[in-house]
Amino acid sequence: MLARTDERSTVKPTLGQYLASIRTDRKMTLREVEEATNKQVSNAYLSQIENDKIQKPSPNILHALAELYAISFEKLMEMAGYLTSPTTRDDSERHGRVATFAEHNLTAEEEAEMIQYLKFIRSRKRPGDKT
Repeated sequence: MLARTDERSTVKPTLGQYLASIRTDRKMTLREVEEATNKQVSNAYLSQIENDKIQKPSPNILHALAELYAISFEKLMEMAGYLTSPTTRDDSERHGRVATFAEHNLTAEEEAEMIQYLKFIRSRKRPGDKT
């Protein structure tokens, strides 16, 4: 007899499923969300989002929901497909980032300074210069 493996998948919830779970965790109705957002997000529109009929709501809608639910606006933007998660980018997609060719343990401030210095160096190059 073969051993049975756990076939539970690690499927990420859709944006709609995620928002529905947050709303129910906060024990809010669709109409309460509508009122709490000053009707920025109608209950009908939110229902369509939660049922995955609308998969990419506007950033304004996502911002209103993020504020109301006290969750990350960036996460909602990633889930809606407006932003790419930093963990899904490979090094070749990090064009212009010092971390791709310098020390990987730079602070954000050091990285910004390195980028400014690189811009300065590049600005000094003239057409026809050999380097």
